[in-house]
Amino acid sequence: MVLLSDRLKRQIILRSTQLLPAALRVGLREELLGRLEMGRASRTRYFIIGHPKSGNTWLRTMISHLYRQRYNLPVSLVLKSDELYLAHRACPRFLVTNAFYSYEGVVGRAMDTRRPDPRFRDRRVVLLARHPCDIAVSWYIQFIKRISSAKRELVNARLKRPIDPATADKWEFVMNEEVGLPALIEFLNTWEQNLKRVEHSMIVRYEDLRLQTRATLKAIMTFFEQDFSDTEIDAAVRFGSFENMKQLESSRVLSRGGFSVYRPDDPETAKVRRGKIFGYRDDFDAAKVALMDRMVAQRLSPTFGYSTDSTREQRKGPPRYPGPASMEESS
Repeated sequence: MVLLSDRLKRQIILRSTQLLPAALRVGLREELLGRLEMGRASRTRYFIIGHPKSGNTWLRTMISHLYRQRYNLPVSLVLKSDELYLAHRACPRFLVTNAFYSYEGVVGRAMDTRRPDPRFRDRRVVLLARHPCDIAVSWYIQFIKRISSAKRELVNARLKRPIDPATADKWEFVMNEEVGLPALIEFLNTWEQNLKRVEHSMIVRYEDLRLQTRATLKAIMTFFEQDFSDTEIDAAVRFGSFENMKQLESSRVLSRGGFSVYRPDDPETAKVRRGKIFGYRDDFDAAKVALMDRMVAQRLSPTFGYSTDSTREQRKGPPRYPGPASMEESS
């Protein structure tokens, strides 16, 4: 029996509906892609949930390399769901999803702690968090320059005020209640609560993955019940280094999925763009940065351990994130 990959199924859905009127196209894609997303969730034990621009692609590239070197898989293979499993049956399936926007939101709604019977409680779930102010700026660039027209249409369909990429202002986007900083804070707070109903959960911060990559990647794979040696972990970290990933993207070695829209004439179309901690402070003046910091301080759960100290010393010094780097809970 021939198994169609999740990626191919998605392409079939998008291509077969592209000539339909917009309203019908959006509704049908939401339904069919939502079913595909739930199918992906049902077939795997291991979830990686993260808002776009939280380091999801970097993490899945390193995880892919762990299996790539062990089973001699193609260098261009980067997991999203079943890519590794279909290449070698010894590899597990994964679900990598934002569980929030468009059809991917069906997983988030199914796991919502406010439901009397939330689904997927027996899965092992990693929530990949990042400082929401940094996400907000990178998400703006992703939405304007990188997101596919099909995905943008689906996201816009659920917004009260759809966003026109040709006219969208960066600050207005960042302050947007539905896609900007307020929504990002709500996303993190909601998932903190949802994880309390999951038997095995772990919060991993992008900043810890950036500053302590080897230890954090090792902890993630141990949490996923996968045994890799320090040598294998080190090789995956080297492969996933910022410099190597930029080179692989620009040379088109990595050219599928999130890497496929890169244009050499526009650096901001690169998937591997900046990866800077506290980078949002370079994008706005002091008053706007202070407003963003206050919003995080007032609204974001302290569980994530993000310091909102905006003193001069904090801005000039290294990032400090008090509290645990990860959390595992049992319900």
